[in-house]
Amino acid sequence: MSGTMRAVVKTQAAPGAELRDVPIPKPGPGEALVQVKATTICGTDVHIYVWDDWAKSRIRVPQIIGHEFSGVVVDVGPGVTHVKVGDHVSAETHFVCGHCPQCLTGQAHICRDTRILGVDRDGCFAEYVVVPAQNLWKNDPALPFEVASLQEPMGNAVHTVLSGPVAGKTVAILGCGPIGIMAVAVARAAGAAKVFAVDVNPYRLELAKAMGAHVRIHAGEEDPVARVKEATGGSGVDVVCEMSGHPTAIRQGFKMLANGGRMAMLGLPTQEVPLDITNDIVFKGVTVQGITGRRMYETWQQTAGLLASGQVNLEPLITHRFPLERFAEAFELMKSGQCGKIVLIP
Repeated sequence: MSGTMRAVVKTQAAPGAELRDVPIPKPGPGEALVQVKATTICGTDVHIYVWDDWAKSRIRVPQIIGHEFSGVVVDVGPGVTHVKVGDHVSAETHFVCGHCPQCLTGQAHICRDTRILGVDRDGCFAEYVVVPAQNLWKNDPALPFEVASLQEPMGNAVHTVLSGPVAGKTVAILGCGPIGIMAVAVARAAGAAKVFAVDVNPYRLELAKAMGAHVRIHAGEEDPVARVKEATGGSGVDVVCEMSGHPTAIRQGFKMLANGGRMAMLGLPTQEVPLDITNDIVFKGVTVQGITGRRMYETWQQTAGLLASGQVNLEPLITHRFPLERFAEAFELMKSGQCGKIVLIP
């Protein structure tokens, strides 16, 4: 396929981006060209858009941004047998080497040479995107494109919540961004006895309620640790899913965790976080696990299964839709926090 396409391009090492006409990429060996039908904005995209310190250290311009999408395969390169033209797909956006010790022992999600779509190579805020065919996840054509695009971030929530037992346990979700809100739904679907949603954004807390949170806690108006302890008879929660990366929330998470509990950490602090390791980790005998990406492809199977079962409904989380050319408006809305998941339609 030849010609040009519209794409959101990070053209300068500065805040913002531009809508540009660029050549439609061609799939090479082992790659597929996908026509993007829906793409969703992630917090990582906002970091790149505002050009924070992380973006400055990682992104090379010019580059098409975006990494969450769904679409239809329209062309394949030599050697591709996994997918064919016409398949409905989403993508695992972490591209791994396949031969490091982690990849060879079933832990490709922590490959030391991971490259990320829209971060280390051109992304999907465009009409077309090229992806390694082995990274494409085939979707049921009945799955709406908007929901299919959310499987990538939902996989983060699934990986975080299901990194240990959840059924019959009390669970606290700290940070109700879109992935935290999806974690609420996943915990409910997995049989959690009670789910606490903690944030300082009333809008996001309402979304967490709509997705199944039993208890909402505004951390700016009350002490989350005291509230959780009171609601659990003084013992604390069995599981904490830390999605915010905020130092205060992280410390509160360890304080509210019950003896023998599990702390799953997805949030990324931008500074060092002092902890009382003696009293809040060692003496309590807790398990701490860092979470990155999605297990390949166990998490994708779990995510697709939860959606197919009807136990998780992501529709309430999709609060806004914009055509691709209104991307700047969409990013400003994301920065305000007064939204759930925003869909861009090429």
